[in-house]
Amino acid sequence: MSDERTLRVALLGFTLPEDVLKRVMAGDTTHATQTHTFAWAVVNGLRDAGCTVRLLSAAPVSNYPRNRRIRFRASRFHHDGVDGQQLGFLNVLGIKHLSRLLSAWWHGRRSTRRDPVDVLLIHGVHTPFLWCGLALARLRRIPVVPILTDPPGVGRPDEGRAVRLLRALDVALVRAALKRCSGVIALTLPLAEDFAPGRPRLIMEGICTPPPMAGPRPPAGSGTREVTYAGGLSRSYGVDRLVEAFRGLSDPDLRLSIFGRGELEPWLGEQASADPRIAPPQLLDRSRLGRRLAGAAVLVNPRPIDQYFVPYSFPSKIIEYLANGVPVVSTSLPGIPDDYRPYLVYAATDTAAGLRAAIERVLHMPAGEAAALGAAGRDFVVQTRNRAVQGQRMHDFLAGLADGSAEHGVTTQRSVAGRDNESRVIAGRSDR
Repeated sequence: MSDERTLRVALLGFTLPEDVLKRVMAGDTTHATQTHTFAWAVVNGLRDAGCTVRLLSAAPVSNYPRNRRIRFRASRFHHDGVDGQQLGFLNVLGIKHLSRLLSAWWHGRRSTRRDPVDVLLIHGVHTPFLWCGLALARLRRIPVVPILTDPPGVGRPDEGRAVRLLRALDVALVRAALKRCSGVIALTLPLAEDFAPGRPRLIMEGICTPPPMAGPRPPAGSGTREVTYAGGLSRSYGVDRLVEAFRGLSDPDLRLSIFGRGELEPWLGEQASADPRIAPPQLLDRSRLGRRLAGAAVLVNPRPIDQYFVPYSFPSKIIEYLANGVPVVSTSLPGIPDDYRPYLVYAATDTAAGLRAAIERVLHMPAGEAAALGAAGRDFVVQTRNRAVQGQRMHDFLAGLADGSAEHGVTTQRSVAGRDNESRVIAGRSDR
């Protein structure tokens, strides 16, 4: 592809305008906040790098009856200068995959015929989109590049045997599709190595979109101090351990604030009734949540490290937390790059006791030290993981695939003190 020509990208995934997302997620048992935020950061990063982007998007809803709506209609939308096509489908297990596949093929074929693209991006490891993307890429003779944010096959603990069997089949189909893709963008290197071996890859753990209220933390006062968590409310994310850790703190002026949605909502309501320092869980929009995060004394990522998917995971909340300029406590997840270490307070273990000790360490810091740690973390992610930096890395990787010049290897990111963010190329492995 000539450098003079704008790189034209289509993104097949779940990228909807905020108002549309609110409507389709109303009453859903989960909420796609992180998926939504990351998807639009990808779109805007590519646009900042000079790409044109068009969207083919499905509503990221839970299966019926966890979401009571069955039929989702196709429609066009235009948001912030980006044209998009919302895909129609039927939200019933099994039929959902088939109807999304047919809708993506129908609208994708028409869209790419009317307005040709140079690269097709696919957000996530959703089987219908992967195989539809491969078919479209073959039809239009363009590269297809999935963005791997999670490993395939992560299910719920209450799933029945039939669902687990279907999920195993789905994982096999995902692996087969990824082997046929032109390259991958992955949040962690193990994701790319284990699920797309031998494919050119860009390792990019996230994109920093500073919250509207980002800036220096308010001065520490003598009132209540908040220990805060935002994300999925489940045991797999360690929320129960965080509550246990907090209840072992004796300071009556502390408050535990939890924001999100998930299986532990009723249990968290019970904990709030038992301990007045624990607030009932809330679900806030991005601007209100940003203000609450920025005003916290400490932000906590309590995810356990013993689950099989943890090596493949980089919690997006790490970047979001740091961008608020507040000290962050985290379990020591292998998916967190080493250059984050100076800006995080790691728990010695992922137990309630380990989390409690790390939280106490932050709460006992002098006000100036805590403020300096938060400011340094904010500067780190804002300067090295911002939209412009990550957008340009994606642009260069995709342009190389489009014109055939991409190396058969892996591009990762590192920060060098006092210098601009750099990238390096490591020979791709195909022996796994």
